[in-house]
Amino acid sequence: MKTFADPRDRAEILARLGTVTSERAPRWGRMSAHQMICHAADALRMAMGEKTTTPDTTLFKRTLLKWVALYAPVPWPRGIDTSPELDQLGGGGTHPDAFADDVAHLVVQMQRVVEPARRLEDQPHPYFGRMSRADWLRWGYLHLDHHLRQFGA
Repeated sequence: MKTFADPRDRAEILARLGTVTSERAPRWGRMSAHQMICHAADALRMAMGEKTTTPDTTLFKRTLLKWVALYAPVPWPRGIDTSPELDQLGGGGTHPDAFADDVAHLVVQMQRVVEPARRLEDQPHPYFGRMSRADWLRWGYLHLDHHLRQFGA
């Protein structure tokens, strides 16, 4: 099971990230590649408690949906809504600046989220509620994997 806890899995994501250019068109969705980079960095900042999101959870989302999203052996489906604060198209996400700088910022967020002293379990996910450190690191891998697949990387 792939996770940011494994340096090999992080290296895989970094290698795939290195193939994304600002001109790359999405296979689905309406975000540009540059918006996706900013969205992914915002999502990791959310996981670390540095970007606040509005809770939108239910018993179903905190239990069954969370388990399926994190542990079922299937890729995430297309067209999943995000929190308004992370929504690049709705104006809630960080505005893209220079592509290379934004990619570098995402890489820094990936490094920060795995720091051993980072208490991820203190931060609830807006849909899934309380998550363990292992859940957050699994989610981080899956979230980046989803968006890299969106851009063919």
